[in-house]
Amino acid sequence: MTERDLDATVALAAESADVRRFWQSLGLPGLIDVHTHFMPHRLLDRIRAYFDAAGPLIGREWPIRYRQDEDERLAILRGYGLLAFTSLAYPHKPGMAESLNAWTADFAARTPECLHSATFFPEPGAAAYVPAAIQAGARVFKAHVQVGAYDPADPLLDPVWGALAEAGVPVIVHCGSGPVATPFTGPEPMARVLAAHPTLRPVIAHFGLPEYVGFLDLAERYDGVLFDTTMAFTDFFGGADLPDRERKRIAEFEDRILFGSDFPNIPYSYTQALEALSRLEFGDGWLRAVCHGNAARIFGV
Repeated sequence: MTERDLDATVALAAESADVRRFWQSLGLPGLIDVHTHFMPHRLLDRIRAYFDAAGPLIGREWPIRYRQDEDERLAILRGYGLLAFTSLAYPHKPGMAESLNAWTADFAARTPECLHSATFFPEPGAAAYVPAAIQAGARVFKAHVQVGAYDPADPLLDPVWGALAEAGVPVIVHCGSGPVATPFTGPEPMARVLAAHPTLRPVIAHFGLPEYVGFLDLAERYDGVLFDTTMAFTDFFGGADLPDRERKRIAEFEDRILFGSDFPNIPYSYTQALEALSRLEFGDGWLRAVCHGNAARIFGV
């Protein structure tokens, strides 16, 4: 082992200890992270290259922190004491989703802590392969409106949202305009989806940043709207300087907020994601609900 490898090992051990102290201090049995990424290595390599080049949808320097191979990344999450996490793969064009769903189903079968995850794209086959994935046991879906550059209210997705709403399966939707806006990001496209499928359970990824106010408005209208904390309130995304009204709403939505990290594609340590939530100063009860209780209830963990 080189000196550099030894330093990295020591740093990871210290980080794992910090994460464990966080949830142990709250009296929790562990953490549940609803926004992590595991996917075929060739796709992950392409995504990493896009981040490294600060591509047009990234818009800034984004030095990915966790570049280990799959087994090492799993060991890191287990070292943190995660009880459950996801494998949010997502397509950027037609013809990808079914093969990704096959991969994530296999990954979940060989990874006990992983919530069986699936995805889709607006294409004719989605009306069949999404119900098939639900039937096969998918417990959470991922939709990436920003990367996919599609309207979530596309008619091709109407039967998809309908199937998800009927089954009560949550879908993590990157529909906010962070880090870079595209024509179909922001609250209005998802408002059209919810008007047609009011019982849908979308998890607004990244708290809908930067349009979190508009997405909070949607949550007041639709009981199924949830949020994940992925990268929200961190220094990388501007910290937690929130107006009093929005702080109050976020505190009051305690039972509809789920912890997410975006591991491994984050440009800072995992502990910083947890520290950002603590800095909100909403109390230990809020942290317990967000970091474990809500996801445990929704996913039966």
